[in-house]
Formats: sequence, C-alpha cells, structure tokens
Amino acid sequence: MIEDARIISNVEIAKDVYKMELETQISKLALPGQFIEISVPGFFLRRPISINEIKENSIVIIYKVLGEGTKVMTTLEGTLNIFGPLGNGFPVEEKEHIVCIGGGVGIPPLYESAKQYLKNGTRVDVVMGANDSQSLFFIDEFKELGCQVYVATMDGSLGSKGTVLDAIKENDISCDFILACGPLPMLRALNSQYKKGYISLEARMACGMGACMGCVVKDIEGHSLRVCKDGPVFEMGKVVL
Repeated sequence: MIEDARIISNVEIAKDVYKMELETQISKLALPGQFIEISVPGFFLRRPISINEIKENSIVIIYKVLGEGTKVMTTLEGTLNIFGPLGNGFPVEEKEHIVCIGGGVGIPPLYESAKQYLKNGTRVDVVMGANDSQSLFFIDEFKELGCQVYVATMDGSLGSKGTVLDAIKENDISCDFILACGPLPMLRALNSQYKKGYISLEARMACGMGACMGCVVKDIEGHSLRVCKDGPVFEMGKVVL
C-alpha cells in the first residue's frame, strides 16, 4: 500500500532520536517487526524504517538522525508518503518467557512484539543497550507495558557497564528464547550464545520488495536471502552474520 500518511506528531525523545506518529490505513495490515519505506522530500531513494507501534488508526516509527535525509525528517509536517507494510515480522508464539534484546535503533521494532506477547500472558524481559544514557529511550514505555527492563551502556552511565550480554550475565537472565534487533556485532554475539528465537537484520533496502538485490545475505547452506523480502526477521542461526 502506498499512501500519503498524515503526520500526527514528530518529536525528539533522545539524543538525535525522533518519534513520529502517522495516521494511516497501514495500521490495519501491519504486524510486529515489519517496516515501511518512506519518501523524504528532496531525496530520490526511499528509506526503510521499522514500525515501532501499531495502533487502531496509526503507526509509530522511531528514527535516528544519521544524515541529511533523516535531518530533513525532523522538520516534516503535514503528510509523508509511505509504502508498506513490508517484510516478515516477529512471529508471536506460545511461550512462557521471552527476552527482547535491542541495541540502539534496534530497540523500536521490539516494542510492538513485546506488547503482543504480553497479551498472550507471556513474561517479557527487555534488555537494551547503547553507548551512553543519553542515547537510550523507551525504558519507561516498556516498563508501562509490564516488562522487566535491564539496561547496558558502554560507558557505564546507566545500568550495567558494557554490552547487552554483560547485562544478561550480571542480572542472571536465564531464558533461552530471544527476539533481537540491533547492530551486527551485537547480533553475532547473540547468535553464538542462543539457539532459539528470532533476529531482525538492519540493511540498506532501497526497494523494500526484493527486486534490487541490494540487501542480500547468505543462509547457512549458502543460499541467497533478501533482508527486505525474506526477512528482516530470521530464525536464530539461519543466516550467516
């Protein structure tokens, strides 16, 4: 679906991190972990942004200012042309306990997933990491959902000092089923520690439909998979990281 969505709000929630709510019919179709492609005025290629929250008549996206395009996004009002929902999201399975693990801007797509698991009566722990306390966001929002939240910062300014794995070890989190999204080094480390669950990969996805082949990864058997079409969510251990 391609639509000119109405921008309801567009506010800064952490250092260079913005939350935008869009009124759109895509909310009727979207699933946890999917993404949309947005068209920023003045820029040719669309940009993939994960869906943070799905509401009755709107969706929420969270983006970080990394270049000129996302800088322009911080000033947008009125409408935004979007395309989606795209990709395969996080399955919501029958589980007693799961751990959502997010690093930086990998945190947003885990929010709707946590919400859906909690509705099923699942215990949801959340472990989030960032370089420093100013770069963290959505701690209170996850707590308000009913999640137990643990934090790691590389400089030790909040929570455990180090990575998300340091926070998991320090807080003795023993659940073996995870949902994870974040930078590749984090996913590689988790992939070596866990066998059950799902990871969401970040990639440059110009088309979002698998046509341009710009986001190809390999599975463990050497077959090519497209992050935008076959993912972005994959089973643990399925892809070579």
